[in-house]
Amino acid sequence: MVRCSHVAPSMKTYREELFFETTTRRASINITPQVETAVRKSGVREGLVLVNAMHLTASVYINDDERGLIKDYDTFLEKLAPHSGTYTHNDTGEDHADAHFKRQIMGREVLVAITNGCLDFGPWEQSVYGEFDGRRRKRVLIKVIGE
Repeated sequence: MVRCSHVAPSMKTYREELFFETTTRRASINITPQVETAVRKSGVREGLVLVNAMHLTASVYINDDERGLIKDYDTFLEKLAPHSGTYTHNDTGEDHADAHFKRQIMGREVLVAITNGCLDFGPWEQSVYGEFDGRRRKRVLIKVIGE
């Protein structure tokens, strides 16, 4: 039997929340700088960062933060789940069933590698908060783990 005498460094964890309250129903906000700041605060050099929307009508995704692409996403999502559509959920007094569908399509969270203390993104990749039913306070969780 081989025994390992190596003592692994202790894992660090760090948790932070971001809060958003948009004035419009839909919005896209580049949150890469806030995620980078949280990674720096964590002291993690090698690990992972989870970033997730803590609300059913918002999303966090990774893509290019180019205005034309963001507009194309908005048009695409509106075609798939139009705000003016007929939804049983809206019979409960709500008016945001479409936002639930848009969130499901765009996803709840992203997981990004941390290498040498930096987000390990490809060219043009950015973390984006997608709001599909704004005008009230919502939060995003950032959870960093690693060493």
